[in-house]
Amino acid sequence: MTAPATVPAPTAAPGLTPVFVRLKLSLLRNGLRQSSGRRAAYVASAVLTLLFAALQLLGLILLRGDEHAATVSVLLVAVLALGWAVMPLFFPGGDETLDPTRLVMLPLRPRPLVRALLVASLVGIGPLFTLCLVLGAVIAVARGGAALAVGVVAVPLTLLVCVALARAVATANIRLLTSRRGRDLAVLSGLVIAVGAQLVNFGAQRIGSSDQGLGELDPAADVLGWLPPASALSAVHATGEARYATAAAQLALSLAALLLLLRFWQHSLTRLMTAPDGSTLTAAEPDRKGRGGGLFARLPAGRTGPVMERTLRYMWRDPKTKAAWVTSLAIGVIVPVFNAVQDTGSVYFACFAAGMLGIQMYNQFGQDTSAFWMVAMTVSGTRDAYEELRARALALLVVTLPYAALVTVVTTALLGEWRALPETLGLSFAILGAMLATGAWSSARYPYSIPQQGYKNVAPGQVGLAWISIFGGMLAAAVLCAPVLALTIWLHTADHTSWTWLLLPVGTAYGAAVTWAGLRTAAPRVAGRLPEILTAVSKG
Repeated sequence: MTAPATVPAPTAAPGLTPVFVRLKLSLLRNGLRQSSGRRAAYVASAVLTLLFAALQLLGLILLRGDEHAATVSVLLVAVLALGWAVMPLFFPGGDETLDPTRLVMLPLRPRPLVRALLVASLVGIGPLFTLCLVLGAVIAVARGGAALAVGVVAVPLTLLVCVALARAVATANIRLLTSRRGRDLAVLSGLVIAVGAQLVNFGAQRIGSSDQGLGELDPAADVLGWLPPASALSAVHATGEARYATAAAQLALSLAALLLLLRFWQHSLTRLMTAPDGSTLTAAEPDRKGRGGGLFARLPAGRTGPVMERTLRYMWRDPKTKAAWVTSLAIGVIVPVFNAVQDTGSVYFACFAAGMLGIQMYNQFGQDTSAFWMVAMTVSGTRDAYEELRARALALLVVTLPYAALVTVVTTALLGEWRALPETLGLSFAILGAMLATGAWSSARYPYSIPQQGYKNVAPGQVGLAWISIFGGMLAAAVLCAPVLALTIWLHTADHTSWTWLLLPVGTAYGAAVTWAGLRTAAPRVAGRLPEILTAVSKG
């Protein structure tokens, strides 16, 4: 008689959370194995980040006992939370290992998935950096054993709120962030960073010149102390001052925020993993927008109109071109306006806007990359080359002329120097014309390729060409502007300030004449060097 086969006892399935933690570590480790350069960059960034975190931790510990320690700590935690909220929007590819769209085909329930993703999100340099700063903030404000006990709860609670906030924002916007328009959203990071840096600089100067010093920040800290997760840190400070009811309310606010964020995150995951996206819907929809409407319907006929339209569409649609324009527009207004607000600037700083936008004329053909061959096929002589360059310059003027005028008017208004408005506008237009002229010539003489992938703006081996093209062209533009600049200086030194209004028509006419001469000079070079230009711009 045959013995019955023994059925093996069922083994318990491993928990989802340990699996996701091991998956996160494996993906990070395998990513670092791809190249030594990537590994070196990761190690260097980790060392620098941890070193900065250690210095911040030490600084916060030394701040313990200071009357403004609570103010600084609360504001620091609030800024940390803001950073966690906006970073997924500006850098959607920063943590591809936790992209929830890669899990939509797996039979996973939202609640355990949220728990596993939350724990896995704690693995990384960012959470460790945040933990160091929050720990230092708690040490700086904790007074007494009860406050330290609350701090033991406040530290992990603050960290969890920050991580949950980032993941909830990323999950709710993941369809947008993984699309072309979503990737273009990262372009705004340069604008936000530039504006934020100037705001911090302006605030620091105001605090340094004030008799109250950091005391000016107390009202802001009092308000932010009731907003999670900064409310958890305020609870530690309130406990040290024996305000136990306030501490309990502030700690409860952070806990409630964490629960609401987890609930919102779970709801977003459920919708993401069950709702259809664009790949499952009918893609063949009629184009309702039409073509040739709006601004494009008013463009000139002939070759000029289509070339202007193509250039303007590049500004809006091409990520690299858009990034360059956003950066130039932001810096062009930040430098004169913020200096005017701080009473440290001059009305002539408004010319900086024209200079920043004039740079966009440089390397015109490099922006086309390998698609320049289609442009080259339509250029049969000097006349075609001139019309091509003229149309590109006109497309830039559509944006640069009103922008430069607006920045000049705003700067003049902030400084109250309306008498200097005509001469400043004249100088701006002369600078813009000179840069358009040298940019056209530089585009024909020193073209270089702009890689479409990655963050590099110059193809390998063409860095020297880029330096000559941009900085050499800017130096030539400065020389071309010398007559208008000399006239401006002479009118002021000779005490003929009543005639400075003449600089507006003179600068405008001079800028237009220089632009025309530059385009005429560059056109024969473009027509005669089409094969060389095509080879140079196609290397990326």
